[in-house]
Amino acid sequence: MKNYKPTSPGTRGRIGIEYSKVLTTSKPKKSLLGSFKKQAGRNKQGRITVRHQGGGHKQLYRIVDFRRDKIDIPAKVKTIEYDPNRSAFIALICYADGEKRYILASQEMKVGDEIITSEKTIIKPGNRMALKNIPVGTFVYNIELIPSQGGKIVRTAGSGAQVSAQEGRHVHLTLPSTEIRMVKADCMATIGALSNPEHIFTNMGKAGRMRWKGVRPRVRGTAMNPVDHPHGGGEGRTPIGLRRGPKTPWGKQAFGVKTRKTRKYSDTFIIKRRIHKKRK
Repeated sequence: MKNYKPTSPGTRGRIGIEYSKVLTTSKPKKSLLGSFKKQAGRNKQGRITVRHQGGGHKQLYRIVDFRRDKIDIPAKVKTIEYDPNRSAFIALICYADGEKRYILASQEMKVGDEIITSEKTIIKPGNRMALKNIPVGTFVYNIELIPSQGGKIVRTAGSGAQVSAQEGRHVHLTLPSTEIRMVKADCMATIGALSNPEHIFTNMGKAGRMRWKGVRPRVRGTAMNPVDHPHGGGEGRTPIGLRRGPKTPWGKQAFGVKTRKTRKYSDTFIIKRRIHKKRK
């Protein structure tokens, strides 16, 4: 981590990551870049469906290979790079046949490391293999939910799921959210934990840096008018009134309400629900 000298109000509390000690290049591979239009939290009709999004610096999308479907072909790590579209770092790898791809980088990954995707291989960070061949207690990331579909879960910085049990055609995984879930044993996963674990300790220092990332300001409900929010109105600072608890802008209960569908198809794969932290 990097602490900045308080030469201005914006750097007084700023805490960043020393990229120079981790990243090996600042220029991405041009053939693996793509452009995309920012939606600013709007759907196809132009209505805002996700609030507090918009603006931000222009970005190019890095085409990351979440499937890693080149089986039994070794690859070498060429660079460790920054990706503006995700919290973890990415690595440029070159396969033995000359093809280059971007993948999610693990914590221990370094330039020159040799990795491979196989049904069964050695337990080494960066190697990808079937869950049924991974020993109990091993940490994995970029996990498939359907075989050959590509990694869908555990893809954020510093995260890793632990293989807790092997049971027939399924493997039990303890996810970072503390949820214990069954996943098909034929699904692929990458050994290790994701890079950039210090991401949670960063402090932007000023609101402008969040605007560069496309995050717009959030306004308290109590500062609004009654027509805009259930908490709005009143003279001066006022409580939420006789309501049972804090409400969303649409009048629904804000805290302590489960939002998951009651009859979701994947409920049968969940062995233990995640632990919900109570708000004080």
